[in-house]
Amino acid sequence: MIEALIVGEMQDVQIGFVKQILSLNLVPRSNNTTCGNNTSLCDFSEMWYGVFLWAVVSSLIFHLPAALLALATLRRHKVARFFPLGILLMGIIGPLFGGVLTSAAIAGVYKAAGKSMFSLEALVFGVGQSLFIFIISFLRILATL
Repeated sequence: MIEALIVGEMQDVQIGFVKQILSLNLVPRSNNTTCGNNTSLCDFSEMWYGVFLWAVVSSLIFHLPAALLALATLRRHKVARFFPLGILLMGIIGPLFGGVLTSAAIAGVYKAAGKSMFSLEALVFGVGQSLFIFIISFLRILATL
């Protein structure tokens, strides 16, 4: 009986976690803080983490299909079959180094202005970083043609 109760509580926690991620509520808190509502990001670390998390996720969303396509088309090539590893590494390493700095800059501007950031703004800034990197990378390839 106790095991069933514990399993039921674990399922509630997992459902709550999934709901939290899907609803963009990165930081759950009670409304006894200085933030305007439960979903706004007020501290520098919360804003930085929100933007950084979305930058990493969106970068992987861009790079994972490219790596899978490269793996499918180049799997029999002697040297080029290792290109998907490079694509995946760039999808992870880029946001880890560049995304950390740009996310900190965005969060610093918000903190210096004394504004709080909504979770949707963190999504827009994070995905925007990856989108700009994608566009610049594509334009650099076109410039070499």
